[in-house]
Amino acid sequence: MNAISWSKSSWWLAVPYALVLVGCLAHAAGFRINPTPSLPKGLYRLTEGPPVKGDLVTFCLQGEFAELALQRGYLQAGSCPSGLRPLLKRLAGLPGDYIEADALAIRSVDSQGRHMPSVLQSGVIPSGMAFVLADHAGSFDSRYFGCVPLQSLHQMEKVLTW
Repeated sequence: MNAISWSKSSWWLAVPYALVLVGCLAHAAGFRINPTPSLPKGLYRLTEGPPVKGDLVTFCLQGEFAELALQRGYLQAGSCPSGLRPLLKRLAGLPGDYIEADALAIRSVDSQGRHMPSVLQSGVIPSGMAFVLADHAGSFDSRYFGCVPLQSLHQMEKVLTW
């Protein structure tokens, strides 16, 4: 078999490998895809610098709430130490900001009718912590798992959304 006939008949075998390579390179360059309804679905990119209130941020959920997210299917497998996909949310509060729990739309059950946890109480966000929310009212965010370590947040920007 010569090289020309091999490439004509077998080039489709290279397509999945090329897609994986492109995906790995894009991930290494800081690009991420958001497939969830928490924020607009699309392509996002990690940016430099500390996030400020209103910025989009990504982080890994840890502990009992990561386990709950896995059990209920809120998050799929991903690159976090918990084995889950990182979350993408909006930075809504920083240390020293006051959170009024009664002013937030906190659901008592999820879309499957299961009881939603909520550790959120009104008060000042402690030092080193941050409050994150999604644009989607049904999102699993700080209304349910509380504040997250500020140092765990990475600033993101929209590239292309749909």
